[in-house]
Amino acid sequence: MSAASMAMSTDGLYRLLAWASPVFPIGAFGYSHGLEAAVEAGAVHDRATLERWIVAIIARGSGRIDADILRDAYRAAADGDEGRLAAANRRGGAYRASAELALESGQQGAAFLAAYNAAWNPLAEGAQASATLPDGTGEGICHAAAFGSAAAYAGIDLHEALLAYLHAFAANLMSAGLRLGIVGQSDGQRILAALEPVVAAAVAAALARDEEDFGAATFAADLASMVHETQYSRLFRS
Repeated sequence: MSAASMAMSTDGLYRLLAWASPVFPIGAFGYSHGLEAAVEAGAVHDRATLERWIVAIIARGSGRIDADILRDAYRAAADGDEGRLAAANRRGGAYRASAELALESGQQGAAFLAAYNAAWNPLAEGAQASATLPDGTGEGICHAAAFGSAAAYAGIDLHEALLAYLHAFAANLMSAGLRLGIVGQSDGQRILAALEPVVAAAVAAALARDEEDFGAATFAADLASMVHETQYSRLFRS
């Protein structure tokens, strides 16, 4: 590997670690993706049930939707196709089962884009690409589309971008369970370790899946999110 390609790989990895980090200011810590309502109902109450809940969301729920949106946004951005990029973003905003899940995706997307443009946008260095999506409809930007387009503009491999995004998604759900008192630190790490093949399989599936094979099937999580909208006592916004 040449010094130039090594430098590019290092830059890409550094940015990917930054954008998927819990300290990247998108407010992910404020959302439980309906988990708080599931805990309140007793459906999630220990390490095993929390792990199963996260597995379902990553493999068959919003994780699957986000993986497809990230993939489509990445490919559109890499091709310089603003129409496809806007379409992927619009689809990512529309396919949300509840108002809170739409809020979660939209607010994190807006926060990601604001932080990216403030510190990481290649235009700030005189380059010709930007992760800003064309948005003449005023629909905003979903998190997966923002992440995918930023990764494409940075020259980060799509496989690695999907892996980082889904790991961060799973880790945030585990962290929500930790703060809700379902698991401790050690069990939380055991869950993340157990999720490694689940996330890897979800990435492989997204890369192989046809764009028309789009959707999710996690009714319990969707219903929990709807219940959470009127839950009396809450720590999280979703």
